[in-house]
Amino acid sequence: MGDLRLGTQGWNYAAWVGPMYPAATKPTAFLETYARAFTTVEVDSTFYAIPPAKTVRNWAKRVGADFQFALKLPQQITHEQRLIGAGDLAARFFDVARELGNKLGPILIQLGPDFSPDELPSLAKFLPTLPGDLKFAVEFRQKGWIQEEVIALLEQHGVALTLVDARWIPRETMLRLADRPTADFAYVRWMGPNRDITDYSRLQFDRTAELERWAAALPALLAKVVTVYGYVNNHYAGHSPANVRMLQTMLGQVSVDPAQLGEQLGLF
Repeated sequence: MGDLRLGTQGWNYAAWVGPMYPAATKPTAFLETYARAFTTVEVDSTFYAIPPAKTVRNWAKRVGADFQFALKLPQQITHEQRLIGAGDLAARFFDVARELGNKLGPILIQLGPDFSPDELPSLAKFLPTLPGDLKFAVEFRQKGWIQEEVIALLEQHGVALTLVDARWIPRETMLRLADRPTADFAYVRWMGPNRDITDYSRLQFDRTAELERWAAALPALLAKVVTVYGYVNNHYAGHSPANVRMLQTMLGQVSVDPAQLGEQLGLF
């Protein structure tokens, strides 16, 4: 079986103090505390700007040796330049990403909701430019992308098709595609049907049935890849750490109770 790494999309949420982080935890200690509960995190901030190298090195210092970060490719490349003429910017981002060393997981190429299959030539020209020492996953937000030509293109370049539980592509389609990984790792994102949730301190929707479907599909996927990376968004049900723990329990992993995080902090 492969390596299953489950985490959340981001860690820097004040609303998690209490339900996730021990009371009075300062923002400067959020990442270290998070890393005692989960083995990976998806970094959203890199979507908005390339961070300084020293910031990335600091992330690496604050987590354990087995922890991995997934980074989102900057929106300037994916949304503004639409993968065209972005070679220099991408190379600069990749150099910063490499500062994480073996704590770097996949890089997510999240394409915008208006990036249509008509732009397949841009994707086809971009993928061969990706460096071979890094792992990449592509997320589409139009169901028209789910076609044999596209799947074959991702397979050719060893790029993972991101499996997403969200409104833009039916869940059944995504679950079916879990049987055909396009890389030696898989990337899953649980996003939810809308962005209406503003309180991230508690679960507000019951997603048990949906998560049980994914928990039933992931073991077969794990048998076909080296690693499965999975990240839950707060908008999925209101409080993503709780959903991650639910998935861990369903899949036979040991989950860390938030109360134990306070006990661990007392040891330092």
